[in-house]
Amino acid sequence: MAEESQAQGFALAETALAAGFRLHAFETIGSTNDAALDLAASGAGPASVTRSWLVARAQTQGRGRHGRQWQSPPGNLYASLLLIDEVMPRAAPQLGFVAGVALARALRRLSPDGAGIRLKWPNDILLDGAKLAGILAEGRALPQESYAAVIGFGVNCQFCPPDLPYRAAALIDTGAVRHRAEDVLSSLSEEMAHWLGRFQQGFDAIRAEWLRLAAGIGGEIRVTTTARQFEGTFESIDASGRLMLRDAQGVHVIEAGDVLLGH
Repeated sequence: MAEESQAQGFALAETALAAGFRLHAFETIGSTNDAALDLAASGAGPASVTRSWLVARAQTQGRGRHGRQWQSPPGNLYASLLLIDEVMPRAAPQLGFVAGVALARALRRLSPDGAGIRLKWPNDILLDGAKLAGILAEGRALPQESYAAVIGFGVNCQFCPPDLPYRAAALIDTGAVRHRAEDVLSSLSEEMAHWLGRFQQGFDAIRAEWLRLAAGIGGEIRVTTTARQFEGTFESIDASGRLMLRDAQGVHVIEAGDVLLGH
């Protein structure tokens, strides 16, 4: 893992600390997700790293889904949560929905009017239809049949990177007084502690809250997968988080793909 440089100002919420989460803060790092996976593989001992937040003021090799570059200059939040043996590998994809719910609620708490902050399947946060944040969930098998799950968060706090191929927004655009990366991390760490606790009781509560916060339910969408493209009505997500799209042929259950809302 990269050498920790004690970036000042970042802190977890008291409820997160009480739940056993710990913080590693950096000024600059390649990728917080990569550093979290390295930490898991370092053999530092599950007791010390089982619930670890890694946060950086800037990333030089930030990643999004499918290896896409995530522009990461200072001013926004770049953080990853490492969880060791919190979930079985087969349930790890549902952590992305836990993270989405936690982040959407954290950002709504910081905004004077958070109604425009919605979830886009599978792992984006929107502000009035513009991308506000993204989530990248990854995993790795460890020795002794342990499993490391890593959830990466990239949040536009104070600005949007230029020259993006899609509409984007920043938390400051909501009029939020508390819009710094430090504010978002504190709020997010509290919400993640809460919703991980709910997830331990099953996915039903996560699914219900995700649907309450979702964008596009009941509307027309286009979903592009590696195999084909679907167009139809966004009906729901199923009991494991897969997207359910209805067209003239019936309901399609989609595990992964890129979504265009309001097609």
